[in-house]
Amino acid sequence: MKLKGRMSLSVGWITLFLMGTDLFVVSPLLPLISEVYKVSASVTGWMVTVFSVTYAFSAPFFGWLSDIKERRTLITFGLLLFAISNMLTAFSPSFFWLIVSRILAGLSVASITPLIYAIIGDTAPPNRRGTWLSIVISGHLTALWAGAPIGTLLEHFLGWRSVFVIMAIIGAILAVVNYKTWKSIPKKDSTRNLLEGDLPRILASVSVTTIWAISMYTLYVYLGAALYSINKFSSSEIALAVAFYGVGAVLGSLTSGKLTDKFGEMKISKVTLIFLILILICLGIFFSTGNWVYFFLFIWALVGYAGFTSYQARLTVEYPKERGIVMAWNNTALYIGITIGSIIGGYVISNWGYSLLPYVCSVAAIVSFLLSFQKVQQFREDSHYSSDT
Repeated sequence: MKLKGRMSLSVGWITLFLMGTDLFVVSPLLPLISEVYKVSASVTGWMVTVFSVTYAFSAPFFGWLSDIKERRTLITFGLLLFAISNMLTAFSPSFFWLIVSRILAGLSVASITPLIYAIIGDTAPPNRRGTWLSIVISGHLTALWAGAPIGTLLEHFLGWRSVFVIMAIIGAILAVVNYKTWKSIPKKDSTRNLLEGDLPRILASVSVTTIWAISMYTLYVYLGAALYSINKFSSSEIALAVAFYGVGAVLGSLTSGKLTDKFGEMKISKVTLIFLILILICLGIFFSTGNWVYFFLFIWALVGYAGFTSYQARLTVEYPKERGIVMAWNNTALYIGITIGSIIGGYVISNWGYSLLPYVCSVAAIVSFLLSFQKVQQFREDSHYSSDT
């Protein structure tokens, strides 16, 4: 890989790690923020809710805009807004302004994350697209298990406000770095409506991601509580289990990139979904077996996120002229799936307990596989395209 390629991947990785950290670091800080602003824990949780909702609704707009304008400009704008919003989070004079800051943060991340995926799809060599995407996606996934602990450590020594100040400073630096890194990307002059006639097909394609997210997050959202209830795990054992999951997610993404480049996006995305179904069934069987659960959590994340990465690569190939909007809709689909998964998980726990969650996830994985297969057939009929060639 040439130096320019390494630089692009490094900038993309660091940028997505920062975006992931901003998402995952808030939850462990909520009790401290709740005390400062004298609001209940449930009300403080709106910091996460407004961020997610804003992201989900605004990402498609930024994706569409990036397909007709320069992606570099929008990414730079997003990082500057990210810096401002995190500074406002750190020094908000009231809880109202704290909520406003998280809305702005949601807007900023929506104009960065899917566009990084899209711009990597633009610049990657065709035979290395899967590998390049897997590397930058691993930045976001690393934040899943490393971002929150780093933030918690900073809070311990410098206070919770320092976490957002440091993220704001890094965001401002990355705004300059990203602007210089992507300067060679040609501006798109097309002003036509790229959604005309394609929106139903795009939504059908990203629905695979929604159901996939349900198969992953219906259990993951309640993983700590499930491990405590069924296995009587201590807090340190739960943290270790989450670490196994996080490492599996990163390795799955990186491994998927190489396999995707070698065997094709469609094959890998379908095969990983088949393995995901089997692993979730095994996880349900062995969930209460103590130490074995670490292994199955690792394999679950490894296979699950390998499928997510390969499907991202597949979308960039299937929609070469609409990468920005498709990546944005795919991220929105991801957030919708996480939300639906958490609702389903709560309902299952209330009525049948934690032990049923892995099997519910396996059913969702089956549905995701079927949707993936149907969309592949439809695409082949419409466009006579096969990634196997």
